[in-house]
Amino acid sequence: MGKTILAVATAWAMVAGAMAAPAFAQTQSSEAAAFQTSLRADLDGQYDQVIADLVRITETPAPPFKESARAALVAQMLRDAGLDNVTIDAEGNVLALRPGTEEGPVFVVSAHLDTVFPEGTPIKVTRDGDRLFAPGIGDDSLGLASMLAWVRHLENKALATRQPILFVATVGEEGAGDLRGVRHLFTQGAYKGRIGAFLSIDNTNAGRIVHAAVGSRRYRVTFNGPGGHSYGAFGIVNPMAAMAETVRGIYAIEVPSDPKTTYAASMVSGGTSVNAIPDKIELQIDMRSSHPADLAKLEQAVLAAAETAVAGENAARDTKDGTITLVAELIGDRPAGMTPADHPLVQTAYTASQAAGFKARLDDSSTDSNIPMSLGIPALTIGSGAGGGRTHSTEEYLNIGRERFVAGLSVGLAVILAQTKVRPR
Repeated sequence: MGKTILAVATAWAMVAGAMAAPAFAQTQSSEAAAFQTSLRADLDGQYDQVIADLVRITETPAPPFKESARAALVAQMLRDAGLDNVTIDAEGNVLALRPGTEEGPVFVVSAHLDTVFPEGTPIKVTRDGDRLFAPGIGDDSLGLASMLAWVRHLENKALATRQPILFVATVGEEGAGDLRGVRHLFTQGAYKGRIGAFLSIDNTNAGRIVHAAVGSRRYRVTFNGPGGHSYGAFGIVNPMAAMAETVRGIYAIEVPSDPKTTYAASMVSGGTSVNAIPDKIELQIDMRSSHPADLAKLEQAVLAAAETAVAGENAARDTKDGTITLVAELIGDRPAGMTPADHPLVQTAYTASQAAGFKARLDDSSTDSNIPMSLGIPALTIGSGAGGGRTHSTEEYLNIGRERFVAGLSVGLAVILAQTKVRPR
């Protein structure tokens, strides 16, 4: 089986790499289909193990900024799968290097450890037919379990790759984590400057290929004022009014639809009592675009709206006890970027997805791939498994029908083998 996989993988990788962008959206080569079949035969034998891994990983909590328990578990599972060089870096990422036959840039295969669910959220995997239910089971326990299956495949088949593979389980992908794990990997970690390409596994649709990074800028805007009694101090400036006018001003901003550029006034907090004029109101704002220039233009317009609102409130009401002041704090920065559609890494993923029977499509999103894409390093985020739903809710579920699930697992493995050029040991 190992020699057969090697021969077909080499031929398939050459075919995938030679395809032009228009062609790979329509063509499924016989070599690609044969290769995918050979991979699925092996991964099918791991099916029960992958499901067990999913349950074990999911039921090990990994709330925001508290991923250490899951990190320790995944590190041990990577060792059990056959890797020796497994470490946890200063930021909390799990790193597992599988050497290649040649020196050179490493190929990173990554999934994230953290969930969006706060500490104390009950997490117990339940099953109903061909579905597993639990918070975070698809986002991103599935990505972690997929990596483990691929490591076992490489080790059990004694497959050598020309390029070293660095398997990474990152912290801080979700929300306020602001990509801190992958940011550390590329800007401060031991492999800084040594990464040649990056593959993130982070959704349940094996046909979805994220090649464009949606950038985001997130602000906490604080409106400070003198405050006072709602009756006795009536007429003085009010931070709430400045905040409300800021929101009105933001929602008057026109943004392009292509590339899609968005804003949201997301959270408001402050005040002390229903009968008090507040002395502080906080507003959180999210801005997104896949085009850096459009994102920068939107950011300037949003901050200008806040400044205009503050000036208007100070002019409209009494400032004898003090004025409204503004503090705008950047709390999230995810850079935009793109791996071109005609890049071999994109073409390979597209072909692998089609060969596995999925409807492949190119997409944009905000994932760990934002960081390498913004640095000009080829990167993709793809899905695995057989689909799911209700992501980021406590009703999250994952489809695990065997044939489709195994086919979805095979897509990422096909990309890895093609990218790293498998060679006999």
